[in-house]
Amino acid sequence: RPLPVGKALDDALIALEMNGKELPPDHGFPARLVVPGWIGVANIKWLGSIEVADTALSTPFNTTFYPGLTRQNVKSAFELGWDARLEAGRRQVLHGRSWSGHAPIRNVDVSTDGGETWRPARIHRAGRREAWTQWDVEWRAPAYGAHELLARATDVAGRTQPAVAAWNDNGYFFDAVVRHPVTVV
Repeated sequence: RPLPVGKALDDALIALEMNGKELPPDHGFPARLVVPGWIGVANIKWLGSIEVADTALSTPFNTTFYPGLTRQNVKSAFELGWDARLEAGRRQVLHGRSWSGHAPIRNVDVSTDGGETWRPARIHRAGRREAWTQWDVEWRAPAYGAHELLARATDVAGRTQPAVAAWNDNGYFFDAVVRHPVTVV
């Protein structure tokens, strides 16, 4: 997959290990290219060779299969199972992560009532470029039954997750706020 020389020299790296051990086969043994902030298909597994060219290259991987796929959009996710069951009457600390391939995350707002109201999450280790930003928010469920949790991040460049994503082939640039269902029991 072609990669601009400027990006390669800026922050791309070749990983030979993961967590202090050689890469396992499903993560790209013997070597994997890691391209921070870019869509996953740029992080080449089973790296065998690198070619440097003085002209732009065109391959099916940047023209047919994944045209225009480079930086990640602003996204958020709860660190909570889909349709998790949460205990009623207990204070819950909801955890999540947000990221952007363009700029560090500035803030995350969370809704515990399906988007009716929003409040700021507590950010952990803010200001890291092209990295996950961990966050949490406290919640005491007001009632038994089904609830929708939403998280909406904004990066320091002012990009904010929209309520609805613009259509794009294969959904690679999906960036909308996700309605995360939970059940209070």
